[in-house]
Amino acid sequence: MKAILALLALVLLAPLVLERAALAPPAFAVEPSERLSDPALEARARAISQELRCVVCQNETIDESNAPLAHDLRVLLRERIAAGDTDAQATKYLTDRYGDFVLLKPPVEPATYLLWFGPIIVLLLAGGGALIYLRKRKAAAPVAPLSDAEARRIERLIEEEN
Repeated sequence: MKAILALLALVLLAPLVLERAALAPPAFAVEPSERLSDPALEARARAISQELRCVVCQNETIDESNAPLAHDLRVLLRERIAAGDTDAQATKYLTDRYGDFVLLKPPVEPATYLLWFGPIIVLLLAGGGALIYLRKRKAAAPVAPLSDAEARRIERLIEEEN
């Protein structure tokens, strides 16, 4: 009985826990020593760092990553902003140094066409292959009708079963 109650509680509470996790604010790895004293400049740095990928973690922004290289990128970004760079200049500085891979959303250009359009192409090819398969399957030769001997044999087998 206790096991059933525990399972029931788990089933009922799981959606609430998942909802809380989904609504939780993202964890930031920005250390107090990295922050700029000017709140406006710090807000700009945070906005830019949300668009930059940690090249070590690859699925986290530099703002979320605890990797040493992400720390270095955050410091470098803040140095550029404190030096008076615009958002575009600071981002360009980092992409010149680390390539477009540092951007979470790389630009659409010939070098990234496969990245941007590859999934669509694969989906279209798979859909086309499925259509071809289904048409060939439908157009396959129809099953020949039973001969008289086969029909009599089936009737005999049915009668023997009853």
